[in-house]
Amino acid sequence: MEYNNIILTVLEGIATITFNRPEILNALSAEALKEFSHALDEINADEDIRALILTGAGEKSFVAGVDIKEFPTFNALKAKSFSETGHVLMNKLQELPIPVIAAVNGFALGGGCEVALACDFIYASEDAMFGLPEINLGIIPGFGGTQRLPRLVGRNMAKEMIFTGKMISADEAESIGMVNKVCPREKLMDEAITTAKTIASKGKVSVRAAKQAIDNGVNVDLTTGCRIEIDAFALCLASPDAKEGTLAFLEKRKADFKGGLKE
Repeated sequence: MEYNNIILTVLEGIATITFNRPEILNALSAEALKEFSHALDEINADEDIRALILTGAGEKSFVAGVDIKEFPTFNALKAKSFSETGHVLMNKLQELPIPVIAAVNGFALGGGCEVALACDFIYASEDAMFGLPEINLGIIPGFGGTQRLPRLVGRNMAKEMIFTGKMISADEAESIGMVNKVCPREKLMDEAITTAKTIASKGKVSVRAAKQAIDNGVNVDLTTGCRIEIDAFALCLASPDAKEGTLAFLEKRKADFKGGLKE
């Protein structure tokens, strides 16, 4: 597929999707959403890709929301269909078996904030801003924001952000646990790539199992979550990577995982 609204690159097992509509702050049109979905399918089908980074083109924005020009024409049925499409896409992003890092370089508002929330974790530039301002349009977040944000930062903080529609800085987002790391803008991608390469150097089976165990276990009771971990641990230990990793430790050498990147 030819991409007109995003840029997809793959280098040394690390995929990067850059939202590429800087003239409108990388707002997500219907076409951009389709391209994003197709790119995720392409990445998921490539067994050599070990991690994904999302970022935005230009100097101002990660993604400043979805293109709302058609919203005034929506009836309830069309609005429901639009929201369902967004949820399917955010679920596809969240359920990728590889780790996904959001490198937020500016505004992450509305649908853009929801994209970041569906990633495994967020790095942000010092000038990044986060928010779910849909309340100012007389609507609410429709791509999972009312569900993912409270799970990440707590119910009360999420309610304040969503009820007021306020934006918060990268530093505040870090302080409430929404962002893992705040970096100078010029170092943001280097930091994200360094972390992605570290992850990519690990055993493929164990990284995927860890992600699935966390994501599947976080919303169930502790006993059920521990059973999920037990099953995942057993599958990992039966893998060639586990044998290589434990032998390397015992032999005091660096592990050479078959699924990882070599230096």
